[in-house]
Amino acid sequence: MIFLNRYLPIFFLFICSFSLAQDRFTISGTISEASSNETLIGVTIAIPSLSTGVTTNEYGFYSLTLPEGTYELLISYLGYQDIVQSVTFDQNQKLNFQLTEQAEILEEVVVVENVEKLDIRKPQMSVNTLAVQTIKNIPVVLGEADIIKSLILLPGVSNAGEGASGFNVRGGAADQNLILLDEATIFNSSHLFGFFSVFNPDAIKDVKLFKGAIPARYGGRVSSVLEIFQKEGNSKEFKMNGGIGAVASRLLAEGPIVKDKSAFLIGGRASYAHFFLPLFDIDNTAYFYDLNTKLNYKINANNNLFLSGYFGRDVFAISNNFENIYGNSVLNLRWNHLFSDKLFSNLSLIYSDFYYGLELDFVGFKWNSGIRNFNLKYDLKHYLSDTFQVNYGLNNIYYTFNPGKIVPNSPDSGILEEQLTKKYANEFAAYVDVEHSISSSLSLQYGLRLSHFIRFGQDELNVYENDNPVIFDPFLLVYQEAAPIGTISPGRGEQLASFTNLEPRIALAYTLDPDQSVKASYTRITQYLHLLSNTSSPTPLDVWTPSGPFVKPQILDQYALGYFRNLQDGEYSLETEVFYKDIQNRIDYIDGANLIANNAIEQVILNGQARAYGLELLFRKNEGRFKGWLAYTLSRSEQRTPGRTPSFDNNRSNRETGINFSQWYSTPYDKTHDISLYGSYDLNKKWRFNTNFVYQTGQPTNYPVGQFQFQGLTVPFYGLRNEERLPDYHRLDISATLTPAKNEKRNFQSEWVFSIYNAYSRMNAAAINFRRNQDTGVNEAVRTSIFGIVPAVTYNFKF
Repeated sequence: MIFLNRYLPIFFLFICSFSLAQDRFTISGTISEASSNETLIGVTIAIPSLSTGVTTNEYGFYSLTLPEGTYELLISYLGYQDIVQSVTFDQNQKLNFQLTEQAEILEEVVVVENVEKLDIRKPQMSVNTLAVQTIKNIPVVLGEADIIKSLILLPGVSNAGEGASGFNVRGGAADQNLILLDEATIFNSSHLFGFFSVFNPDAIKDVKLFKGAIPARYGGRVSSVLEIFQKEGNSKEFKMNGGIGAVASRLLAEGPIVKDKSAFLIGGRASYAHFFLPLFDIDNTAYFYDLNTKLNYKINANNNLFLSGYFGRDVFAISNNFENIYGNSVLNLRWNHLFSDKLFSNLSLIYSDFYYGLELDFVGFKWNSGIRNFNLKYDLKHYLSDTFQVNYGLNNIYYTFNPGKIVPNSPDSGILEEQLTKKYANEFAAYVDVEHSISSSLSLQYGLRLSHFIRFGQDELNVYENDNPVIFDPFLLVYQEAAPIGTISPGRGEQLASFTNLEPRIALAYTLDPDQSVKASYTRITQYLHLLSNTSSPTPLDVWTPSGPFVKPQILDQYALGYFRNLQDGEYSLETEVFYKDIQNRIDYIDGANLIANNAIEQVILNGQARAYGLELLFRKNEGRFKGWLAYTLSRSEQRTPGRTPSFDNNRSNRETGINFSQWYSTPYDKTHDISLYGSYDLNKKWRFNTNFVYQTGQPTNYPVGQFQFQGLTVPFYGLRNEERLPDYHRLDISATLTPAKNEKRNFQSEWVFSIYNAYSRMNAAAINFRRNQDTGVNEAVRTSIFGIVPAVTYNFKF
């Protein structure tokens, strides 16, 4: 705090000095869509004669300060008609613009656009933006457009296979991704255990994935940030759109509450495949539903209010004996305030909750667990000049962790109600982030985040001899759970542990010429939450736990270097990056660890380290009837959990082996080669064809390397961790979209989407199990596959 008190005032005085130069004037305002008043994110406001410009923020606001004079502004956004307007900078003024959609929407994945859009010059790297139309075009299983499945086609992004939840970025685990929906944290991004994501594309406006060079305003996860914003609602006229698919349908309505001043959006989605199960004498249930809502109200030119929410649930039941319900709930109240034409602020009050419930009638109890947080954040963006912008703000999150509660179904069940010890924590952060164009060739983005995490007291905490909850048996060479020597009950007002970390960030771009640049970045991030899961893909039953007395926070250092180039006036583009990630305090589990309903999780985990490094290539065709991209990633993702014996301890009987004898081993999400090919071809106004091909190295796994007999039983023996791999994964998906000719007198529009997932019916291995053949008595390996070829038809409409 002494550092902050002493140096922050000097820093801001230094910043303000930039605005005291020659006479300079500012234009500011918002840019929105003409047909709906929906604000647009990332619109470019360029001054071609000066090779400078700005882009709109998450709420469509921009501010541009230039020396006195008359300049030609070029306002451009992919899929919309450009605006060219001459503006005289002789006074501060507000200018709002509305963009009109082009007759033919050409939305696509945008990673590096042409030079007019300034991406070549910007220091931001390791970022992918997906347009909603592209997400809807990409063929996926059962024909349901899916944001997460679309992300996996980008370089550096993969998952654990078909039917797997979550996603992995640059060799990181799924719990190392921060997923934000309208700034609220989503703790589980999957429906039906990974077959679908929780995001309804009809309700989504913008999708952006940060894989590296993560701005200082984000923290808390060491792999990536997936930032998703919902639409705000049409404040001009009432609109509806939706779709009917093979397994799910959706409907979204939006319209004005007060025309041009306030609007609403409400969208629902539900699956219904379970309705057909009784026809096959299957007494099971598996379905999901979710609801997206948003309200906005324009108080005046300087103040806007937003209320957005999401609620989703999955239900899975087997006969009348088992029922599983889980899902997310989020709510965010936001206030946008414009202090001046150069200072924009956003105040958010956010509630986020993930609930997991389980009812087991055959054993007579219910189980529920989850994580809940309240988040207060205040962000400001200061547009000091066209070459110097500052973001700064505060963020405070209070967490409640419920690892599990058992409730008997009836008083006669003989089961006692039991609550596993709840945990409480608080995470505070303050940040400053600067965007600085030093010259026409060199641009910087640098910042600092200060994070402070407190683990509060709880009802019961185990005490161990020598503060060691895991002991090592030097004779059996195994780790075992230590028996507590007692318990304490620290009050909620006490601190069990606290951590403070400084997280510097810096990225730079050096422009070689208008069509090519070199970029580099360094990022440090601290993650204080851990997902307890010993599977390659997270499941709803996995439990989040905070850092504390026995679990240290993860700390990432990531370095990246890239070369970016536009070819043939932006018709093609090439992006290459190399990266190296080093993560301290990545937890792993002792052999035989039990994570379910474990009230002393510290007894089965060890702190280690992780690293990932690789090369990413992305080649895109951006224009013409045929568009698409080719992505390739060559990478390694490894973990090391060494023994805890001090180096100066020469007593061989004290030597710990660690995991895999303290050597590096592949993580469950290591994919050496990852190739994705996506293409879209507009044949004519009626027909559009899309295809994607995916190839990935098989994920690491464990196979038995031998067996032994014990009391008449054959027991398999497994070797070192993650030494084997599943067979390589590959598949081809295709789709065709038919848009019937539109009757000019009707507003109703529709389309049919015909898709084939896994067109050549590759039986990719989700798992390989070993068993003894009952007929021959010979051991055999059995491949488990989830999907063969899957055709689907979806009908979409809007009016």
